[in-house]
Amino acid sequence: MGRGHLKRLSARKDVRVVALCDLDERAIAGALKDTESSLTAPFTCTDAREIMSRPDVDVIVIASGNHWHALHAVWVCQAGKDVYVEKPMTHTVWEGRKLIEAAEKYGRIVQVGTQYRSETGLAAGIDYVRSGELGRLKHVHAICFSGRKPSVRRAPWYPDFLDYNLFCGPTPMIPLEREELHWEWHLSWATGNGQLGNNGAHLLDIARRFIGADTLPRRVLGLGGRFGPDDFADTPNTQIAVYDYADVPLIYEGRGLPARPGTTVLDQVNGIRVGVVAHCEGGYVSGLVGCAAYDPAGKIIKQFGGDGGRGHMDNFLNAVRSRRAADLAAPATAGHVTAAMCHYGNISLRVGEAAEPAAITRALEPIPAATEIGRSMQQHLGMHGIDLTKQRLALGPWLEIDPATEGITQVSSRDEAALARARYLLHEVQRPPFVIPEKV
Repeated sequence: MGRGHLKRLSARKDVRVVALCDLDERAIAGALKDTESSLTAPFTCTDAREIMSRPDVDVIVIASGNHWHALHAVWVCQAGKDVYVEKPMTHTVWEGRKLIEAAEKYGRIVQVGTQYRSETGLAAGIDYVRSGELGRLKHVHAICFSGRKPSVRRAPWYPDFLDYNLFCGPTPMIPLEREELHWEWHLSWATGNGQLGNNGAHLLDIARRFIGADTLPRRVLGLGGRFGPDDFADTPNTQIAVYDYADVPLIYEGRGLPARPGTTVLDQVNGIRVGVVAHCEGGYVSGLVGCAAYDPAGKIIKQFGGDGGRGHMDNFLNAVRSRRAADLAAPATAGHVTAAMCHYGNISLRVGEAAEPAAITRALEPIPAATEIGRSMQQHLGMHGIDLTKQRLALGPWLEIDPATEGITQVSSRDEAALARARYLLHEVQRPPFVIPEKV
């Protein structure tokens, strides 16, 4: 994402790229080579704090690992700069409120990289659903069927080509047990938030807009597991998260395995593999870059062409110049709710226990759409010869959420240990000196 932002920004006439930072100097060299015709000798470093202190820097774009997003962004606000921070905005729920407080205290413009908030076709499709053209909205299905090559496991090691202490930052400095340092940090709870906190952040953000939800749901349930390759990852490649809003439930579903053994083709739902489907009484709307409305039989009623959200950075830079934070398409307040939803879904799964298929069905029964999605996922795993009575899915409890405090008031299992663990995961512990203070 960092290199993509750099290419787009370096091609603009209304901004000047004056500094680049990456812990891995090889990445800096590659970025400079990509943009050698459009950049004029920018300052480079491996510690972001060196950029934050520069008087010639007005705006900083953050595309670090999830575990660094909030701390980097708070530091930038404290340094008097404006921030564009990639999604998810945070690594834990607690961090989100701290970043909002920092943006307000220091009067900074903070935009989150959920660029589909600037996607023109989706906006039109959302308006179409909310206008009632397809009748009452029944539920929203956020779909992320995305496969990757297996992540290679290896003996514990420490990379010697960068400052690994700085790479780990707020998280424990433990050895790697994977072949690749980059990107695959998504697949470790220590530094990432799994696929739910990766592509899922986009999808939940879109789904919230379909149902008009600006706040957190009243309760959340997560379930899933990691099936197929024996790799290092501790995050799931098969996952469901259910968000119980009072009027319209929202269900996230992620699959990392192909449709069937022996193929690389992934399943799809209502014509998409990654996107959102809003199910209404009179049909549905589905898409990601643009979308379309269909009748119940799947016949297209109307199409809404999209642009991929290419105006998202324009929106941010315009707000930087005008100082009107209210004009932002994806302010920190919105980024926080979306990221928190990812975290709650993961927290429920992480405090869950291995469960029989029948127990999973019973847990999902209060929301019929979730029951059907759960049944489909079990059939999908069965296609791969996975016996869920032996290789069980982890089933988390319903987390009861207090929208005012963003705390977890109780868990449906009434297990005090699970409740304590869930509450710990809202904040976790940051490793000094890489700590966001209580008072930012």
